[in-house]
Amino acid sequence: MPATVYLLGLCIFAMATSEFMVAGMMPSLAAALGVGLPAVGNLVSAFAASVVLGGPALTWLLRAARRKHSLIGLLLLFLAGQVLGAQAGDYQQMLWSRLICGVAQSAFFGVALALAAELVGEHRVARAAALVLNGLMLASVAGLPLAAWVDQHWGWRLSFWLVAMMVALAAAGIAALTPSGSAPRALSLGEEGRRLARGSLWAAYLSSGLIIGAVFAAFTYLAPLFTQISGFDATTLPWLFAGYGLATVAGNLCSGRWADRHTRRVLRVGLLTLLAALVALALLAQWRAAAAACVLLLGLAGLPMNPAMVARVVRTGGSGPMVNSLHMSVVNLGLMLGSWGGGALLDAGWSLRAPVWLGAALAALALASLGLDRAGHSWQVTGNSAGLPR
Repeated sequence: MPATVYLLGLCIFAMATSEFMVAGMMPSLAAALGVGLPAVGNLVSAFAASVVLGGPALTWLLRAARRKHSLIGLLLLFLAGQVLGAQAGDYQQMLWSRLICGVAQSAFFGVALALAAELVGEHRVARAAALVLNGLMLASVAGLPLAAWVDQHWGWRLSFWLVAMMVALAAAGIAALTPSGSAPRALSLGEEGRRLARGSLWAAYLSSGLIIGAVFAAFTYLAPLFTQISGFDATTLPWLFAGYGLATVAGNLCSGRWADRHTRRVLRVGLLTLLAALVALALLAQWRAAAAACVLLLGLAGLPMNPAMVARVVRTGGSGPMVNSLHMSVVNLGLMLGSWGGGALLDAGWSLRAPVWLGAALAALALASLGLDRAGHSWQVTGNSAGLPR
């Protein structure tokens, strides 16, 4: 893998840490900004909403720019948003910080995956995507806990400044090590629309949104499920989530190895495993050993389907930034709807098992959606228009 691929993973690690760490320092931010915890929670939603809505628009504006220049510009935009957050004196300033960072992250994701595919070739896009997306996994395993630890010892502003420094170093690395390449041909609105109008592409988008929705419908409410139903002590939760995170990293690397040549099989096996883990967790959550085993399976088979999801999208719609940026928007939309749906069930008076059952239902729908793009051609053909295995 070219060094740039690893640098892109570092960039995603820094950006995802910035996205996640607000949840880990909610009391500190609420006290500093003079707002309640729900308002701080809305900062997380604002970040995700800006990813869904703003990222594709910015990606469209950058469609004719060289990949290297786009990446550096987006990193600098993210850096500006991060510095704004580090200096925030009120809630509105912090809100603007989250919106700017979310838009920059979404567009960066699309350009980064397009550049990775350009550097390694579409036959290795899943492996490259796994390395880039491992930054996302490591952010939940290491970035979020470290940011929370820094907040507890030196204050939340230092966490923001440390992430800003990491982004600045990553931008310098991209500038020094990434080849400039040629400027991509700017597609017209009609050409881009025809590319994005493929039914098979939206079938792939649908599967991705359902998969991430299934994971986060359950994951968002694992902590209260573990303490109130499984009977775990609150002090054991960091170890459970650390185990989940390590399983996610391991699963992501394995998925990246297999997803290029076995895209459909990785998705099918991953979804069957995810569905089994969620059903078992809903039924057996009262037993600690079973709950712990289920959360490890959830880590191995949930988010690690990302490389296969990316490979499916790239081979269906191409490796352009707009295709990948929209994919990230759909994934974040699935995340938001899964978390919201689980909360809505709890607000309606259902038990803490209800979000897990919702996740299982979404996983079943995702499994069914794998067949939606079979009209006209099958994934099992030996090649596609680029001569690549599906």
